[in-house]
Amino acid sequence: MFRSGRFDLSLSTIVLVAALLAHPCGVLAQRGGGSGHVGGGTAGGGGLSSVGKPTGVDDRDGLKDFRAVMAVQATSEQIVQYAAMMKSTEAASAELKRFLLQIAKENGSTQLSSQTTAVAQTIENARSENKKFLAGFSEPQKSGLKEISKRLIKADSDLAQQAKALDLEAGNSKTDRQPIAASAQTLEHALTIFQTQQIGLGEEMSIGSGTNGDSAFNLAQVKRSITVASQPIAITTSEVISNSVASGGQNTFKLQLTADLSDLQQNITDVLHSELDKSDRCGERIAVQGATLTPSEPASVVLVQLHFERWTCMGREANEMVEGNGTFAVKLTLSVGDDGAVRLTPEIARVDAQGLIGDLLRSGSPGEMLRDKISESILSAIRQGSDFNATLPPAARSNATIHDARFQGSSSGKLWVVLGGEIRVSNEQVTLLTSELKAGELDAGELKAPELKRRPAQETFQETVQETVPR
Repeated sequence: MFRSGRFDLSLSTIVLVAALLAHPCGVLAQRGGGSGHVGGGTAGGGGLSSVGKPTGVDDRDGLKDFRAVMAVQATSEQIVQYAAMMKSTEAASAELKRFLLQIAKENGSTQLSSQTTAVAQTIENARSENKKFLAGFSEPQKSGLKEISKRLIKADSDLAQQAKALDLEAGNSKTDRQPIAASAQTLEHALTIFQTQQIGLGEEMSIGSGTNGDSAFNLAQVKRSITVASQPIAITTSEVISNSVASGGQNTFKLQLTADLSDLQQNITDVLHSELDKSDRCGERIAVQGATLTPSEPASVVLVQLHFERWTCMGREANEMVEGNGTFAVKLTLSVGDDGAVRLTPEIARVDAQGLIGDLLRSGSPGEMLRDKISESILSAIRQGSDFNATLPPAARSNATIHDARFQGSSSGKLWVVLGGEIRVSNEQVTLLTSELKAGELDAGELKAPELKRRPAQETFQETVQETVPR
C-alpha cells in the first residue's frame, strides 16, 4: 500500500529539476566550455549540439523518477473524487459496526433482513465509488499504479464475496445469531483491508490517507510451530497496526493481533490425551475418547468425552469403586490482567454423567483438575502464538501492550484469538518503526489462511456431542 521501490524526491531535488526544465539555457551557459558563448562552442562549431549534458542532472536517475512520480499525481478533480470514495467506504464501515452492535445487544428471532439490506447497500455504494475512481485514471496512472490497483481490485473482490456470504447467512439463520455475527465480523475484516488499500492508493497519488492522517499497516502473516502438551501445533498470526496519535514526544500506534487456532482445533484430542490421561493404581483413571474446541463468542468451549474410573487400595489389593463415561464441557473467557498478560477464566459449563461420576466432575476435585488443565493447555497455545518477539517488528516488541482479548469464530467454525492494544514509541524511534512496518507489509494475495479441515474421527465425534455444547 505504501511506496516500495519508488524514488522519493526531496523538496530540494524537485526544485532543482524544475529549474532545469524551466531555464535550460541559463544553466548551460554557466556550465559550458570556455568561450562565453551559449553552449561553449567555438567559431564554426555546432552551438548547442556540441555541448554535453549538464553535469548535475542525470536523465536516467532523478529526472526519470521525477517524471514517473509526477505522472501518477492526482488532479484536482481526482482529489475530490477520492474524498467521495473514502466517505462512502467510511459510511459502510459505520453501518457494519452498528449492525454488529445490534446483534450483540438483541436476542430472539427478530428478522435481520432490513439491517443486512442496509449493510449490503452501503457496501455496494463503496464498491461503486471505488470502481468509478479507478476508471478515471489516465494511461500514465494506469501504468504507474498497476500493482497497487491490482491489490485494491483483489480486496474489492474479497469484499463482495464476504458481503454475499453475510446475506446468505442472514437468510439461512432464522433464530441463531451467532453464525450471522461471525459472518459480519469476517466482512468487517475484509472491509478494513479494502479501506487500507484505498489509503495506500491515495498516498501513491499524493492525496493523503483520507482518514484523518492515519496510516494502516497489514503485516505479513507469521507462521510457526509451537508445542502444547508435547504436541506440535501450527499457529498463524497476523497484525494490523495503525498510527493514531502523536503527543508529548510519544507516538501511539493502535495494534490488533489475530492468532489462528484452527490447527489446535484439529489436534485438540491429541493435546488433551497428553494432558489429561492418567492411570493411577489407587485413585482416578481418566481416558480422553474425543474432544472439540469451538467458538462461542466472545468465549470458546472445550468439549471432552471421557472414560472415568476411581480405584481404592486396601493393602496390596486395588478395587474399582466407580466406572463410566461422561461428557465434560468447559467455557473459556479471555481477559487481560493489570500486568498486561493475557489470562483465561475457565468455567465448568456442562457435565453429562450419571451418579457419582457426575457429582465428581461437577463439584469434586477431578472436575476441577480437568477444568484447570484444559485451561492451561489453551492458554499456553495463546501465549506462545501471540509472543511479540516472534510476531512484531523489532522496534515494536518491547513497546507493545495489550488492553483487550477475545475469541472470534468464522462461519466455517474456525477459531481465532483477537488481541487489541497499542505500541508507544518516541519521536526518535518512530522512523525506524515505520520503515520496519512498511518492509513487513502484507501482500493482498496472502490474506486468506487455509480453511479448517476436520479429521474424519473428529467429524463423527462432533456429530455425537454437538447438542451438548453450551450456548
